[in-house]
Amino acid sequence: MTKHVAEIVTFKLADGIKTENFVALMQKTEAFVRAQDGFLHRQLSQGEDGSWTDYVIWKDLATAQKVAQAFMQQDFTPDVMAAIAPESANMRHEEVQWSMAS
Repeated sequence: MTKHVAEIVTFKLADGIKTENFVALMQKTEAFVRAQDGFLHRQLSQGEDGSWTDYVIWKDLATAQKVAQAFMQQDFTPDVMAAIAPESANMRHEEVQWSMAS
């Protein structure tokens, strides 16, 4: 059985980008992500230190990698990338070992 994969992207915002504007920008990516076969869950969080985490659960690693490539070709991508401090961005994929929901 293939285990689900978490795609975890951590970053800080570029200078001058306001939280509410960034959240609205990320909401523009929702239709694309939601439409992808294998999408299971997504959440966006902000830490007290200003760091952000975009956490997405995919059905498997192949799906996560395929969608990551397709994401970069979308019309909203230049705006998203411009809002993120480039030196701060880090993406990794991890196999989900255990999950719990309410």
